[in-house]
Amino acid sequence: MPGRPALLAAVLALAVPLRADPPPPSPVEAPRIVVRKARRELLLFSGETLLRTYRVGLGFNPVPPKERQGDGATPEGRYFVCRKNPRSQFLLSLGLSYPNAADADRGLAAGLVTRGQHRRIVEAERRGACPPWDTRLGGEIFIHGRGSSSDWTWGCVALDDDDVRELYARIPVGTPVVVEP
Repeated sequence: MPGRPALLAAVLALAVPLRADPPPPSPVEAPRIVVRKARRELLLFSGETLLRTYRVGLGFNPVPPKERQGDGATPEGRYFVCRKNPRSQFLLSLGLSYPNAADADRGLAAGLVTRGQHRRIVEAERRGACPPWDTRLGGEIFIHGRGSSSDWTWGCVALDDDDVRELYARIPVGTPVVVEP
């Protein structure tokens, strides 16, 4: 029976690194992100070329699309990165443009936003800015760090810390993000 140092060396020799492929270029040319909620994955593309797939955690109510503040659901739809936060309490974060005009339309019809709030959300999308995050639709939806092993956020998309560092360095404000069911 081998001693502890020999056993440890044998185990380490068999260990497979988590990522054998090189990181995506920095910055990514024509970046876009697709989040597939059902598969718990975030795909990073350069144009039509898939560069990397990351595992994600979602809101604590992961199946339905986000409808209102506090529902714990992750939104579904077409958004864009509207801000980067290097001082996030979740390591690093990329703010998404939720709610968008479609969410605002739904919110207006359901009585969750006023006409003035609806107008401000639509105008923010038109300008490529972050929308108001203080309506009954909710807001402050981010792609951030601190772990992907469970659905634990209030509606955000959570990555492992090394993954959010890699993504954050490569993604500019304005990057399109599609969140699919």
